[in-house]
Order: sequence, then structure tokens, then C-alpha cells
Amino acid sequence: MYTIGIDLGGTNIAAAIVNEKGEMIIKASVPTSVESGYEVIVKDMADLCLSLLKQVNIDISDIHSVGIGSPGNVNSETGVIIYSCNLNFEDVYIIDEFHKHIDIPVHIGNDANVAAFGEYEVGIGKAYKDFIAITLGTGVGSGVILNGKIIGGTWNGGAEIGHTVIQVDGVPCPCGRKGCWEQYSSATGLIRQAKEAARENLTSLLNKLMKDNEGIMTAKIPFDAAQSGDEVAQKVIDKYIDYLAIGLGNVVNIFQPESIAIGGGVSAQKDNLILPLRERMIKEVYGGKESFLTKIEVAQLGNDAGIIGAAMLYKLQTNVS
Repeated sequence: MYTIGIDLGGTNIAAAIVNEKGEMIIKASVPTSVESGYEVIVKDMADLCLSLLKQVNIDISDIHSVGIGSPGNVNSETGVIIYSCNLNFEDVYIIDEFHKHIDIPVHIGNDANVAAFGEYEVGIGKAYKDFIAITLGTGVGSGVILNGKIIGGTWNGGAEIGHTVIQVDGVPCPCGRKGCWEQYSSATGLIRQAKEAARENLTSLLNKLMKDNEGIMTAKIPFDAAQSGDEVAQKVIDKYIDYLAIGLGNVVNIFQPESIAIGGGVSAQKDNLILPLRERMIKEVYGGKESFLTKIEVAQLGNDAGIIGAAMLYKLQTNVS
């Protein structure tokens, strides 16, 4: 049996044919024509699926279902993307629209939840019942899975952990609030903090590495500078990990999952991130060291988590094990 997973993003549409084990047979992507409207985007999604099938000579009748991971507020039961600022979607009946091109079962979910489900099914989370995935990218994405079920709240817009406030009257967030966790713990937040420190400390290695990179700061540069002994960069990293520990401490105090997996570009630092993070979290978790039983790990599937999770959404929708 095969399924197709689609990761619908504001920049690209990525899709893959996936087997029962969660292994990708073939993967490809096309640009997302946000300015063209949802009809064109959905047709591009369907055309991409048909192109993949043709390339590997698999008939549409051999596809069990299609799964879609989309940014924004998604109603999985009705197949409606209620709102997505990244796509300029509002009340888009995406499954109905998709069926105009390919008439097979389609399932849909929020992209962060879907990526978490991918990790839960075939990645780092497969050993656990209660599992949370946190993605440190442009923002802070989050997916909560408790007892094998994605938790999205009554109206499917919950578990937006990145938009919990950790600093009253803090940095403005595009969501309209101030001091959201993602403004401090996303890759974007780290870059902003590192850039500010570099400009304030012109003789620092942090500033030199930014200049060497054509004046562009990345999330990797402060880690590189800190590992080379730069005190300015180390202070940036220490503060960043403090912010990350505060947010993750809140997650543990609310859910106490067996594992939290960290994904996104910053997770490439692995032990340079995870080891000090675990240590800082001890003071943030209720009950301290004795109560801090949640594992903090690095996600395994990378950018493929969303595609694989989407392809396996049928397991949630049809109660297939």
C-alpha cells in the first residue's frame, strides 16, 4: 500500500509517495503560487502528485490516500483551512477542491502537528505514547501527541506553544501579542539577538564571522564563535538557552510528556544545544531534578517529517493501526 504526503508551505509544495513503513519512494517540490489563489495552488498539488506517480509507474488506484499538512488553523474533520496568513487562505474547502482533480481519500492537518505525527510514527517519537515535537525555525512550531492522538483543542487551533508569552511587553510578535516564546527561541530570535550583540561588540569574533559572511548573521554563527572561545557569543547562546529552557519548562509542567524532540535548523547543534538545555531546565521544571523525567532529544526526520506525517494521517482519520 502507498500513500502520498504533501507539505504545503508558503514558499514550496513538497510531496512524496510513501510506503507502509513510512519510507519515501520518490519526492519532489514546486513553488507555491500564493498570489494565484487557492484553486491554482490545489491544482499544482494534484499535478505534482500525478507527476510523481508517473515517474515511478504507480497507478492512482494503488494509492490508499493523500495527506496534507498546511500552516494555519485547520479543521481536520471538515477539510477546511479556516485561516492561513502564509497562504492567504480563509475558509478554503481544500479537500473538496482537491477532489476536483484526484478523487481518492484526502486527510489534512496543521503542518506542525503533522510533522510531530511523522516523528511519532517513524522517527524519534515512535518509542513513546506521549510525545511533543518543537521546531525551531522562522517561528517555533509545536505538535502535541498524547496517548497516540494529536491534541489541537476543540477548534483545532490549540497547542500553539510558540505563542505563549514568556516576557510581558516583550518583543512584538506577528500574531499581535508581545513577548511570545518564539520571538526569543526561534532561529529568527537567535539571529536577532546575535546580530544585536555583534553590532554592540565590534571587536568580537561574533562580529567578525558575521562580516565574513557578507554581513549576514545565521543561527550557526553564534555557536561557532562561542565554541572558539568568544565571550560575547557565549553570552548570546547562554541567554538563548535560558529562553528555550523557560518555554520547554512550561511544556513539561503542563504535559509531562515522555519525550520532547527538538527539530529545525538550530537542532543541528545537537549536544551543543541539548546538553546545556537539559541542565538549565532543571530549575524550570516543577519539582526540580527529581521530577524532570522527560527526555529532551533531537528530532530524526528533519524537513521530511511533515511529508511523512501527512502521508500517514490516514491512521488517525480511519483508526487504522
